[in-house]
Amino acid sequence: MVNPFQPGDQVSFTTTVTEDKLARFPEATDHYAGGLIHPVYSTFALARDAEWCGHLFILQMREPHEQGLGSAITVEHLAPALLGSQVVHTTTLVNVEGRRVRSTFEVHCGERLIARGTQEQMIVDRAELARRLDALS
Repeated sequence: MVNPFQPGDQVSFTTTVTEDKLARFPEATDHYAGGLIHPVYSTFALARDAEWCGHLFILQMREPHEQGLGSAITVEHLAPALLGSQVVHTTTLVNVEGRRVRSTFEVHCGERLIARGTQEQMIVDRAELARRLDALS
């Protein structure tokens, strides 16, 4: 593992709210047309994208024999983003303790803050992780 970052460094990416990111539960088709709950960016998709944004740090920190592994995330979903909207995820590095990488994030749709939260990822050895997963099966 290498760490070229300092607390306060940021990474970001922009994504578009597409059909696959809407608040939808296919299991709920008896109650909602096609499982669609609301035609807005779902908390689930937002959290997945927030984790990806934080992973942009990991991609620059891991060595070839390592990979990132999400270990915690909190999401405060404050406002909606409609289908077709562009949203910007910005993640700020809080600290690195050993192999644990902690950060905060904000998500904006235009000028509106639509979400914020925290996340933590670990940088782990690929072979060791594979051994542990194999032991579970």
